[in-house]
Amino acid sequence: MKLSLKREIGLFGATSYGVGIILGAGIYALIGPAASIAGNSIWISFIIGALISSFTGLSYAELSALFPKAAAEYVYVKRTFENELLAFLTGWLIIFTGAVSASTVALGFAGYFKALFNSPTILTALALIALLSILNFYGIKESSRVNILFTAVEIVGLLLIIFLGIGRFGEVNYLDTPSVQGIFAAAALMFFAYLGFEDIVNIAEETKNPQKILPRALILSILITTIFYVLVALSAVSLAGWKELGASSAPLAYAASKVLGENAFSVMSYIALFATANTVLIISIVGSRMIYGMAKDGSLPSILSKVHLKRRTPWIAVICVMVLSMFFVLLGDIELVASITSFGVFITFALVNLSLIWLRYKKPKLKRPFKAPINIGKFPVIAFLGLASCALMVTQFDLNVVLFGTFVIGLGVIAHRMYKRKTLA
Repeated sequence: MKLSLKREIGLFGATSYGVGIILGAGIYALIGPAASIAGNSIWISFIIGALISSFTGLSYAELSALFPKAAAEYVYVKRTFENELLAFLTGWLIIFTGAVSASTVALGFAGYFKALFNSPTILTALALIALLSILNFYGIKESSRVNILFTAVEIVGLLLIIFLGIGRFGEVNYLDTPSVQGIFAAAALMFFAYLGFEDIVNIAEETKNPQKILPRALILSILITTIFYVLVALSAVSLAGWKELGASSAPLAYAASKVLGENAFSVMSYIALFATANTVLIISIVGSRMIYGMAKDGSLPSILSKVHLKRRTPWIAVICVMVLSMFFVLLGDIELVASITSFGVFITFALVNLSLIWLRYKKPKLKRPFKAPINIGKFPVIAFLGLASCALMVTQFDLNVVLFGTFVIGLGVIAHRMYKRKTLA
């Protein structure tokens, strides 16, 4: 008998996944660089970033209700274009970018851990990936509970900044900025702080009533995190000048220290450990479900779709994501590869938005449990804006990133052809 994944996650759990991965490491690291170019107007940058995210988020919401499957983006592209290679490359990019993201954030965790306990960075990052992979294998319910706990700690850290700054609201000019262009440049940067909302759809086969829950969880995740981001941005610039925030390597800790003193650095560092660990956990879950879903569909070796008899989790896929993430940790300096991750994400988002547009015309009578708003006849305006914004973002990368990203895609083409040739032999 073919085992299936266990449906354990409700609306609260799915939304917690989204909020947890969005609030992860991004806000703790990016608010400083963004403040340096947007000034006190950084809160506007967060709103712009949320709008850009919501374009693609609403496309995900409609498609997730239509096709509530693991390996979500792979399924969307395959069902829409009926092109196996294009679908495979979509999944390939997500697996690759997920492993790189996990390794990057694990190294970030190790950096905070080293500052607190003087531990070796590489070894700490490897240990974190191993421990969270074991948790991923143990069960989705257990992983979900840890995610909810870690998300709560992350939120406490952000609430602390909001609480400390709220008494100073109105003391600075929140429209002060070095330039209007800086607001938009910071918005492009802060878009990365929203990445992760799309990963909710890959737990579809472990979600109760996914047609209803997944669209709601997507929208709620972006809405909740936007409120937090705007309030944190207003509080941070109220506590410390935007120039000081921009110059600090730990901007939120620096802002908190204006009231709590040097102890704030330790407090915020501990909270950052939970934030970064939570992000690695969710990426591990999503990456393994992508491999499982593609293998189940026949695009990867069937052994990768094996579900553990007792734990009911895709244990071989979990091991693959763990090993791949560990490999990138061992590279140490992966700044270029991290940029390629972003390049891959925008290509994936572009394909998701294009899938929605194409599907509206290809299958207009298809029953849609959720339909993205603002349409001109069959044409989805929101999905077009998502596609256009992704295309614009792709042009922002330098030639080396584009060439390396193209190389990764080329490897995917070779891997697909080799596997298909082997299965047909």
